Amino acid sequence: MNMTRRSAFAVLLVAITAGLSPGAARADDRAREMASKAAAYLKAQQDPATGGWSVNPDGPSFPAISALVIRGLISEPGATPKDEAIAKGVAFILKHRQPDGGIYDKVLPSYNTAISLSALAKIDTPEARAAIKSAQEFLKSLQFSEAAVVHDGLGETAKPVTKADPFYGGWGYGKHGRPDLSNTGIAMQGLHDSGIEGSDEAMQRAIIFLQRVQMAERSRDGTPINDMDYARGSKQGGFIYATSVNKDQVGIGQTNAAMIEETLDDGTKVSRLRAYGSMSYSGFKSYLYAQLPRNDPRVTTALDWMQRNYTLEENPGVGTDGLYYYFVVFSSGLAAWGEPTIDTIKPDGTKETRDWRADLVKRLAELQEPDGSFKSVDDRWMEDNKVLITAYALWALQRAEGR
Repeated sequence: MNMTRRSAFAVLLVAITAGLSPGAARADDRAREMASKAAAYLKAQQDPATGGWSVNPDGPSFPAISALVIRGLISEPGATPKDEAIAKGVAFILKHRQPDGGIYDKVLPSYNTAISLSALAKIDTPEARAAIKSAQEFLKSLQFSEAAVVHDGLGETAKPVTKADPFYGGWGYGKHGRPDLSNTGIAMQGLHDSGIEGSDEAMQRAIIFLQRVQMAERSRDGTPINDMDYARGSKQGGFIYATSVNKDQVGIGQTNAAMIEETLDDGTKVSRLRAYGSMSYSGFKSYLYAQLPRNDPRVTTALDWMQRNYTLEENPGVGTDGLYYYFVVFSSGLAAWGEPTIDTIKPDGTKETRDWRADLVKRLAELQEPDGSFKSVDDRWMEDNKVLITAYALWALQRAEGR
């Protein structure tokens, strides 16, 4: 038996032993090879002077980018916190610990702290463990709620609000003075990854914000979901970006997609804020992290949108904008769901079962460069930064592998 046939036989044997289809086993094998190449590329991009990645010598630094890389490197087979690249990267992240418990450098404290939490949770060292609790508490203090803490002098700070406020339960960048689903999803990811249970008050408060950015007034069985005016009569089921444009334009909703025409129950056609891919998967996984049951109408309504808008060719609704971030939340959402396949629904109503992991690996293989990096397809949301998108791709590949 030649080497090629022997390799194919080995893949088939592993598949049968593990209870996988040969196709799924081949996808795992391909994902492992691609992830290894991506990790090698990222190691080669480390700044020798600081130990970080994509470090701006003029500041401010974004420890979140280094944390994304570290999260990927430490998840590779055989990796340990003692590995030189990982140890130096962790030191760079921890150098940005602030007296308030956050992990950031002047800007984007919520974003940087949350992603740093996801990385540090995988680093079993005394220094990493010591940073986690205070970072969790700081992140919770930035949530718009009765428990919000006003941080004097911090560009991004939440304010105490009641449940009636459209800001309630969300996290934001601070730039626009309002929360958004991207930051809320990232904050919940960081809390989840670092051990915060879905029953925690912060996670439960977030559910209210999540409902208000889900474009569905009611579920198909009539259960109320979104009480905001901009969702009245909407049946999309996916998620938009925010409940408000900024601190002055409150409660009118915001999407990064174009508007969509919907037909209401009385036949009236109205223009509505369009749900789109990355936010819909982010909202879906956040519901699961908050421990909503799988049969909860909010969860099943989001899943229905995912089934009807399944694609990896683009970030559905916004094209190539945020494509690699879409891969991250796509893989994280479906990994949290825990099923190897998803039953998709085509525009003509026919159904097709897709192996989402194999589809994801195939799509990422089209985008990987020979050096292990990934091809930039858009410059929006920093996705012309090859370190960032390669770290995103590594995360998605590892989710496809079950890591």
